[in-house]
Amino acid sequence: MSGELTKLADESRERVEKLRRPNWYIRVPAAVGLVLIVIAAVSALWSLRTQSVFSSLSDFFQGLEAAINDVIFLGIAIYFVVTIESRWKRRLALRALDELRSIAHIVDMHQLTKDPEHVVAPRLTTASSPARTMTRRELARYLAYCSESLAITSKLAALHVESMNDSVVLDSVNGIQGLTVGLSGKIWQKIMILDTIAATEGGP
Repeated sequence: MSGELTKLADESRERVEKLRRPNWYIRVPAAVGLVLIVIAAVSALWSLRTQSVFSSLSDFFQGLEAAINDVIFLGIAIYFVVTIESRWKRRLALRALDELRSIAHIVDMHQLTKDPEHVVAPRLTTASSPARTMTRRELARYLAYCSESLAITSKLAALHVESMNDSVVLDSVNGIQGLTVGLSGKIWQKIMILDTIAATEGGP
């Protein structure tokens, strides 16, 4: 788990740099496409100008409807071209955030067998029961490492919105931070129980 988190941290550094820098492989073709769209629109307007006036009121409304449709499709085309880079960066960030969210859930999954009550009074086990070999001190240290892993996961997620103003990415980061805070709170409850046990026993 720690090795996977370290790998994601290295990948996040490179990914954040990609999110921060402009992607000219996308911007240049997008700019060319935008210029072509504008040229096509200007050419269409010029051809309408050179045409004769409408012969009837129905022709006028038909021409107006066609012009409105052209304006709508032109706006959609411009929006699509202008937002290509931001949508690419959004997909890149969301893919990384999904991996970080998975790490947080893996940390939580490993807590299922880390119950402080088994340190105080080991319960009757069965053949399918997981092995619990940690001492109280080892369990406390393990839980502290898990809490630190969740904190690192939250910070790595926050890095992805430093240079992005995307509401979808921000919502995903807020979700990860809320998840890690909640899971860390559960872990610290276990650590506090272990500290109480240590104080009762008079040990370190």
